[in-house]
Amino acid sequence: MPTFLQQLRVDWPAASERAATEALRSRALAELTPARNAEALPPGALGRVCLKELVDERGRTTGYDPNLDSCLVTEDLLAVLAELQQAVQDWAEDSSLGLAAAPDAGADSCMVVHVVSCEEEFQQQKLDLLWWKLDDQAPLRQKHLVCGPVKVAGAPGTLTAPEYYELRHAQVCKASALKHGRDLAQDPAWMEIFRVLSVATIKFEMLSTAPQSQLLLALADSSISTKGTKSGTFVMYNCARLATLFESYKCSMEQGLYPTFPPVSSLDFSLLHDEHPSPPQGEWLLLFNSVLPFPDLLGHTAALPCTAPGLHITARTEMVCKFLVQLSMDFSSYYNRVHILGEPRPHLFGQMFARLQLLRAVREVLHTGLAMLGLPPLSHI
Repeated sequence: MPTFLQQLRVDWPAASERAATEALRSRALAELTPARNAEALPPGALGRVCLKELVDERGRTTGYDPNLDSCLVTEDLLAVLAELQQAVQDWAEDSSLGLAAAPDAGADSCMVVHVVSCEEEFQQQKLDLLWWKLDDQAPLRQKHLVCGPVKVAGAPGTLTAPEYYELRHAQVCKASALKHGRDLAQDPAWMEIFRVLSVATIKFEMLSTAPQSQLLLALADSSISTKGTKSGTFVMYNCARLATLFESYKCSMEQGLYPTFPPVSSLDFSLLHDEHPSPPQGEWLLLFNSVLPFPDLLGHTAALPCTAPGLHITARTEMVCKFLVQLSMDFSSYYNRVHILGEPRPHLFGQMFARLQLLRAVREVLHTGLAMLGLPPLSHI
């Protein structure tokens, strides 16, 4: 799984060796409850630890499954806890304070978010509580972000994460070959672009649905298209169109066709009016539907609701994806109608620069939104 996450440009700690579990094992042995009726333990199990008392003591029953009683402690479970301990330690060392400056930073400042499937939520709650039981330095704040099931449309069998990535990557390469009339999959100049497009396709496909809802994957090639208005490929395509636009302006300016970009304070934004009179006017649509609302979107989605009461939190990834798709649709419609870089005549420069400044803002919004999803902008596709 870490390899797959690295392919998706997700920062994932890579441990070269199994984290030490000796301290956790000693604490667990001291906390074990007596076996009931000569209970036979499975291989690798040390025994059971009571969790119900911990929930009652902490007064944190809100959100925990009422059937939580005890946890079967195994060597594998202790190894997972040891990795969590190491992750908190690494976080503290990387933070501006560090454990040396703030010895209690691991307990007070760090919040652990357990991202878990709905099928594994019960077991993850046990892990959460067991950590508290066995480690006095466990973070005081632990939250659970529960994700709904992922189903594959029309596929009776299972599809592993690496198989899913390879499928999307092959489809991206195939779509590019059809568009350019030749296979570019082995061209070094294109390999990284195809990887980014594959990751964008997967992230938009998975994050456009609210995390707590069921996700139904459609594996057909039709989802990989620069013309389809619901895909990550479409968003990246319009990102590349913006890059091409500004590169064209730069080249024309260097050739002396256009003057250098004037100060923003000198621009006349009253010249922003779509050449096509049918409402809504594209420039104001971009401004009022995308550029101006973006800070509010950031406020609602950029951070998890860490201070919310209860055990569970939600992430609004679908809001970011839908916003970027709508922005791309509005920009694409405007770009197809309006010739931004007009004739190099002085009386046309005012409107051209006003439009370019607007699209600078659109580009900034698009790049920031993609960065929230861990995606770099593309200059060409």
